Amino acid sequence: MKRRSGDRENRRKGKSLFPASPLPRFSGSRFSVPGFKAAGIACGIKKNNKKDLALIFSEAPATVAGLFTTNKIKAAPVLVDMQRIKKGVCHAVIINSGNANACTGKKGMTAAVKTVTLIEKALDIKKGLAMVSSTGVIGELLPVVNGIEKGIPKLIDALSEEGWDNAAKAIMTTDAFPKIAFEKGKIDGKEVSMLGIAKGAGMICPDMATMLAYIVTDAAVEQNALQNALKNAVNKSFNSITVDGDTSTNDTVLALANGKAGNRPVGSKQYAVSSKDYKTFCGMLEKVCLKLAHMIVRDGEGATKFLEIKVKGAKKEADAKNIALVIANSLLVKTAFFGEDANWGRIMAAIGRAGVDIIGEKISIYFNNTPVVKNGSGTSRDKEADKVIKKKDICLTVDLGMGKAGATVWTTDLTYEYVKINAAYRT
Repeated sequence: MKRRSGDRENRRKGKSLFPASPLPRFSGSRFSVPGFKAAGIACGIKKNNKKDLALIFSEAPATVAGLFTTNKIKAAPVLVDMQRIKKGVCHAVIINSGNANACTGKKGMTAAVKTVTLIEKALDIKKGLAMVSSTGVIGELLPVVNGIEKGIPKLIDALSEEGWDNAAKAIMTTDAFPKIAFEKGKIDGKEVSMLGIAKGAGMICPDMATMLAYIVTDAAVEQNALQNALKNAVNKSFNSITVDGDTSTNDTVLALANGKAGNRPVGSKQYAVSSKDYKTFCGMLEKVCLKLAHMIVRDGEGATKFLEIKVKGAKKEADAKNIALVIANSLLVKTAFFGEDANWGRIMAAIGRAGVDIIGEKISIYFNNTPVVKNGSGTSRDKEADKVIKKKDICLTVDLGMGKAGATVWTTDLTYEYVKINAAYRT
């Protein structure tokens, strides 16, 4: 197997090895949501003057919802945010990349608290209404005084309604490209905008991934409704992707709604939102999250293929998702796709070890629309399968033949380049 030439050089230069689908363009490639500003600058945490500090600011306190890593080892900023989000209101989010501020003990907690205190003071906002995120190398102390504190004045000066591209770049680590998604819709007769940025390329596995994601909207939404909508959207997106099976210490997804659109608040007792309007909001949120999640997978470290794993015919949705994730995380399956080897036996083996009650003789497997297994046995259509597996986008469908439930996850192949990127991560 020949290594894909130029992969390492492209990744080093920040080019995507497997470009995402073209991003939607708005107002001359610029994105904005009324009442929100963003910025991204270099403050010295990363080398070579790379952007490493971002800020999201709502002109008015915004309703906030959030979900955080399920890893038992949680970074200091995650612990700080898990307490602050209980207020249900957020005015600003400050994010640094290049340093995870994880496994740093009391000094790490002090650094996280000092960071939010500094940004609250600089923005002249109420104490307790700023949140903080970090991503990068684990185990190193966050340079607050010599990095973040010195960078805050420049960061605030850079705030702009159209600063999302810089903010998206500033939260990147091994990412090859910034990730931005945008949607518009109507709620209660008012035009509503929604924008999301995210980072992530490695250590990606539910729940959620080494990933940070921030979604802002000018819709008015009650906190409980926002939290429920975010949870459902994340389950269908960020919790349905995997690159390498590793779950991070720093995973964070935050959604902020400032109400500037002027609609009656979704979820309020005074306004029983119509089914249509509620579905519109949830649909917008799901689309933004799914777009970002797909970008993360497409930017998977060293990835050359985008794999959609569909499992149907299960007794329960949980069974289908479990099997899909076992297949998606199988090193043998992932390397087979990289090697363009239509080895369906590895998929069958993964299905069998997922711990789900199945009957092997009922299983069928398809590469795109080409059946490679029918009722538990090979179809001898290897030549057709070999053509499919050379494509960049591949849909692998597994029909268990046991019921009507199903689930879909997205993943990548596993390449030489993934090993090189992670072997040299700290250098």
